[in-house]
Amino acid sequence: MFTVDLLKGKGIPVKKGPEGIITAAVALTPPLIITIVMLGFYLHTRIITSIQKNRIVTFENKVQELSDVVEIQKSFEEKKNAINSCLSEVSSSIGRYSQWSPVLVALVENMPDSMILTKLEATHSSVKRKVPKKDKPGTTVEISVPIRTLQMKVSGAPQLNYDTAVRDFKNRLSSSSLLAPMLEDIRVSQGVDSLQGEDVVSYEIDCIFKPQL
Repeated sequence: MFTVDLLKGKGIPVKKGPEGIITAAVALTPPLIITIVMLGFYLHTRIITSIQKNRIVTFENKVQELSDVVEIQKSFEEKKNAINSCLSEVSSSIGRYSQWSPVLVALVENMPDSMILTKLEATHSSVKRKVPKKDKPGTTVEISVPIRTLQMKVSGAPQLNYDTAVRDFKNRLSSSSLLAPMLEDIRVSQGVDSLQGEDVVSYEIDCIFKPQL
C-alpha cells in the first residue's frame, strides 16, 4: 500500500494512545474543577442571599411591630400626661371651691322668723395677690385669687322695723363656728322692694368669703 503525503509531512494527525487521553484529561481537569467550584460558590451565594433576604423581611416586620408598640406607648404617655395635668389642675382648684350646703344650713338656722328670703345668689370675682413662689423661697409672684360672695335679700312688711332683727342676724353669722373662719366681711344695705305687687322693706346682705389661695 502506498501513502501519498499531500501535506508533505505536515498536519498528519497524531495517533491517540493512552498517553494522549491522559494528557487531554489532565488538560481539561482544572477548568472543570474551577467551573464546579464557581457553580458551587454561586449556588451557595444564592442560598445565603435568600436566607438573608428572609431574615431582613423578618427583621422589618419586627421593627414595624416595635414601631407600632412605640406609637401605642407614646399615645399612652400623652394620655397619662393629659390626665395628670387635669388631676393637677383639679387638685389646685378644688381648694378654691367648697360645698354651699353647710353654709345654707347656717343661714336658714339663723334667719329672722319675721322676715322671708327673697333672693339668694352666689357670685365670684377675683383680686390680685402676691404669694410666695413655690420653687423660689423668698420670691413672690402675683396671682389671681377668687373671691366668693353670697348675696341674699330678706324682706318684711313696710310698717315694721327690722333693723334690730337684721343686726342680730348679721352678728349670729359673724360669730357662727362654721361661718366665722370663712367670712371676711358682711355688708348690709336697706332698700324698698316689691313683693307680689306690694311694697316691702328689704335688706341686701352680702357675705364676702375670704380669698382661698
